[in-house]
Amino acid sequence: MEPIVTPLLALSVRAWVASVGRLALAATLVAALRAGDQAQWGDRGTRNQTSSETDLPESVDPATGLNVRWRVDLGTDSYATPVVAAGRVYIGTNNGRPRNPARPDDRGVLMCFSERNGEFLWQLATPKLGGDIYLDWPNSGMSSPATVEDGRVYVVSNRGQVLCVDPDGMADGNDGPYRDEAALFAGPDGAVTAAGPLDADVLWVTDLREAIGIWPHDAAHSSILVDGPFLYLNTGNGVDNTHRLVRRPDAPSLVVLNKESGALVAQDGAKIGPRLVHCQWSSPALGEVGGRRLVVMGGGDGVVYAFEALRDLPAAGTVAVLKTAWWFDCDPAAPRENPCTWNGNRKEGPSNILSMPVFLDGRVYVTGGGDTWWGKSEAWVKCLDAGGAGEVTATALRWSAPLLKHCMATVAIRDGVLFVADLGHALHALDAKTGQELWSQELPGEVWNGALAADGRVYVGDRKGTLTVLAAAQEKRLLSQVQLDGPISAAPVAANGTLFIATSTSLYAFGK
Repeated sequence: MEPIVTPLLALSVRAWVASVGRLALAATLVAALRAGDQAQWGDRGTRNQTSSETDLPESVDPATGLNVRWRVDLGTDSYATPVVAAGRVYIGTNNGRPRNPARPDDRGVLMCFSERNGEFLWQLATPKLGGDIYLDWPNSGMSSPATVEDGRVYVVSNRGQVLCVDPDGMADGNDGPYRDEAALFAGPDGAVTAAGPLDADVLWVTDLREAIGIWPHDAAHSSILVDGPFLYLNTGNGVDNTHRLVRRPDAPSLVVLNKESGALVAQDGAKIGPRLVHCQWSSPALGEVGGRRLVVMGGGDGVVYAFEALRDLPAAGTVAVLKTAWWFDCDPAAPRENPCTWNGNRKEGPSNILSMPVFLDGRVYVTGGGDTWWGKSEAWVKCLDAGGAGEVTATALRWSAPLLKHCMATVAIRDGVLFVADLGHALHALDAKTGQELWSQELPGEVWNGALAADGRVYVGDRKGTLTVLAAAQEKRLLSQVQLDGPISAAPVAANGTLFIATSTSLYAFGK
C-alpha cells in the first residue's frame, strides 16, 4: 500500500487509515466501470480477437522476471481462455492441484483471482459426469471461458450445465435464490460437504442434458454471448463413444436462455444434429447488417448459420424457434449422409467448424476444414458477405484462403490485416479485403485458440509452450519469442494494460 499512500494521495498515516473505508468503496466503483476489461472471449459480440489496449509488453521472460506482474498456479491441464472483469480474473482449469481439501477429486474448475495481485478468491468446482469417459474426458477440467456482465458470471461447466454465479463467491454468504450448492458440489461418492468461503455462490443452474437432451462429448466448450436479456450459446451436442453415431440428433445446436432465470426461451430449428461430424463446439457471434441483427454460428456440420436475433422475451413457458436468416456450406462437396462415419478418412472426409466466426463490417470470417482429430487435413479461412438470405453458398463467398493444416483458431483482424494460426505450426497474415497472404511465420508448435492483435503487435501461443510476438503489420517483423512452463491452449487476452497468458499449469499477468 505504500506507493498508494505516499505519492498518489499524499496523506499522513493517520489520515490514510481514516480513509481506508472510503478508498475501498471508490476502488470498487472504479473497478466496476473500467473500459479496459475483457469480460468475454473476443471483442464484444463480434468475437474479433483484438484489443484497443496500449502499453503492452513487447517481450517477457518469467526466468528473469522481465515484465512479469504475477504468476499463479492453475490445475494440471487448462484449456479455457481467461476473462477479466471488475478487478477479477476468471479461468477454467482442472482439479489437478486442489485448492480446497474438501474437494480433492477430478473436477471441472472455474477459478477466480484478484486482477491486481493474483490472489485466489474462490472456485466453482463441479464433479465429473462419471461413467462413459467420452461424456466428460478425465482431467480435461472446465474448458469453457466465462462471460461477465452486470455483476454476474455466466459459464458452461464440464457437465453441460449453464451456471450463473455471484462474482463475490461465498465469502459474503449464500445470496440465493439457489441454495443447493453443497449438493451441486458433491463428490463422486455422493458425500455432501457444506459450501464454504472458497466455493462459488451459484444463483441459478440450467442443465442442458435435462433441458434439451444433449449428448455431450469429450469436453463442454462454449463461450456465452450476452445480448440484452438473452444468453446465446452452442450446446455441445455430439457423437457418442463410437464416434460413428449421434445419439441425440434432434437436440438443438444453439439455445437462448433468459439471463435472469436461466429459463430456456428459444432454440435453433436448423436440425444440425444428424449432420454433426464430431461435436457442436463453435460459439456464436453477433452483428448487424442491412438493419438486421444476426447471431452467426459455425455448425458442427461445416455450415455457417445466421439466425435473426430475438427482439423480445417470448411468453413465459414458451420456447421460440430462431428464424434462420441464411446459411453457407463451406464444403458443399463433402459427404452429408452420416458424416461422422467418415471420421477416419483424411482425404475426402467432411468439414467441421471449431472456431468462432468473426462478424465485422458486414462480413463474416470463419476458419474450418477437416476435423482436427478425425477428418481430412485440408483447412481454410473464408470471408462471407453477411447480407444475404436463404442458402447463400453460391453467392456470399468473397474470398477463401488455404491454411497448412487443421484449424481451430478464431481470426484477429486489425487495420485491414487478418491474422490466423493453424495446426500446421504457422501464423498467417492476410489482406482482410482480398485474402491475399502477406506473410507467414513458422511457429514451434500447433496453435489451438488463435492470436491476439493489440498495441501494434500480434501475440500467439502454441502447444509447445512458446509465446511469439510479431509486429501487427503488412510486413513480417519478429519481435520476441519466449518459452513458458507448459502448452498454451488458450488465446492471449489484454485488459487494463496487462497481457494475460494461460499455460496448462499457470496463469501469467505480464505488463510493463
